[in-house]
Amino acid sequence: MLKAFDIMSQDVAIVRGSATVAEAIKLMRLKEVRTLIVDIRSTDDAYGIVTQTDIVYKVVAYGKDPAAMRVYEIMTKPCISVNPDLGVEYVARLFANTGIHVAPVIREGILGIISLSDILNKGDFLEKPKVVVARNELSRAIAEAKSLCAGVGITSKECAAAWALVEDIEAEMIYQSGMDVPEKTAFQLYCDENPKIFQVLGTGQLVTNRVAR
Repeated sequence: MLKAFDIMSQDVAIVRGSATVAEAIKLMRLKEVRTLIVDIRSTDDAYGIVTQTDIVYKVVAYGKDPAAMRVYEIMTKPCISVNPDLGVEYVARLFANTGIHVAPVIREGILGIISLSDILNKGDFLEKPKVVVARNELSRAIAEAKSLCAGVGITSKECAAAWALVEDIEAEMIYQSGMDVPEKTAFQLYCDENPKIFQVLGTGQLVTNRVAR
């Protein structure tokens, strides 16, 4: 699965919070970008962000003088940031849930910036939709768990670990797709067929309960 680091843009335009909006506009034009990251003053500080939208909506729309206004007056701080190891699908969901279109990619310092355009143009969701990939992965995991348990015994720790993996994959697939939790999960169906598995797992923490939370 592609991660934020794989599709982000590394050329990040950074501006000081004390810079004038006019200076920010000039930097945007020079760098041909729509977003600037507002730099931190110290390690205890937080990064900010200022966009074309901020300038148009908060400055231009009210006829204010860009040379008289400062970036800190229109920026958003702290800004939402993205971990470089976050999967692209989760970056997309973060954007959808928060309504943002762009965010810096940060680990200790700024590594890059990721936007809706990066997700749309560089993501692999056309070739590898997450739900389809997860469904195939789940089918393989179920087959492997059944095969392993048949070989080493349904009360073995290896069997329990294999079904724990199935639970995790199924929970992820249900969460990603937004589908309803099934009446019975793969693990529950297997337990119906092999009740002795509870000698190791006890009552178990079934995927239905985990997802329902």
